Amino acid sequence: MSRIGLGSLGVVRLGASSSLDDQSLAGFEELAMPLFDALYNFARWLARDSNDAEDLVQETYLKALRSFTSFQSGTNFRAWIFRILRNNFLSSCSKLERRMTAAIDSEEDGPELAVDTETPETILMNRFNSQLVQRAIEDLPVHYRETLLLCEVDEMSYLEISEILSIPIGTVMSRLARARKSVRESLLSAPGAPRSRDLSLHIAAH
Repeated sequence: MSRIGLGSLGVVRLGASSSLDDQSLAGFEELAMPLFDALYNFARWLARDSNDAEDLVQETYLKALRSFTSFQSGTNFRAWIFRILRNNFLSSCSKLERRMTAAIDSEEDGPELAVDTETPETILMNRFNSQLVQRAIEDLPVHYRETLLLCEVDEMSYLEISEILSIPIGTVMSRLARARKSVRESLLSAPGAPRSRDLSLHIAAH
């Protein structure tokens, strides 16, 4: 858990000029508090800085609280608040970075790539040196990194990821396949990494 702690939501409540009544505030906290650690971890991966991640989470909770009246009860709150965090992060990026992401989105509208639950990439990620895995993921462009993290770390469905990133499910699958391939290539190029043939034999044995 980050040093801002779960009590930070109290600061958010004090700073929010919200018209929510006590019942609505209680409903927001019931939905939002269990997601605190996941939001912080996602923010830290995106921002790659703990202080920036803390600021991002604080801002996300503040905006989510102020906008809670627009949330449709019964829909996916997790996807809703993760989308707010991601949009906050993008708004802090440069215009050049946003244009690059938009250009890549248009390039990924081609044929979908099949994604299996267990792949050579995920086996490597699970078994390899954690620092090397972290470095390989951090080196990914943000649009690949966020997709991989939402799938592998937060265990979200393609539909949830599609809602958070505001992209088609086919693009989610394409990005995920490319992200996994990039991580695999990075890990296989590291000293002491298993050869591709050895990895294939390991998969065949299971």
